Amino acid sequence: MTNKDLTETMNFKSDEIRRNNIKQVLRLTKEALEERGYNSVNQLAGYLISNDPAYISSHRNARSIIQSVERHELIEELVRYYLEENK
Repeated sequence: MTNKDLTETMNFKSDEIRRNNIKQVLRLTKEALEERGYNSVNQLAGYLISNDPAYISSHRNARSIIQSVERHELIEELVRYYLEENK
């Protein structure tokens, strides 16, 4: 590493980190719900519409995990993903 490398400004991508965290939260929640035999789409939709955590099983700590992210951020990421995938 040269001195020039030490003085260059690093670009911190907090939005990308946040989005990856949301994807991981959704993935872990989906897996936990399906392990318990629930339809993950229906359960997640019920939670997102009502904000009632009872829609999410506590199996594998899924309820706490999903509540670690604001509901509006989950919805924003789902809409963003859907619109980007269907261009």
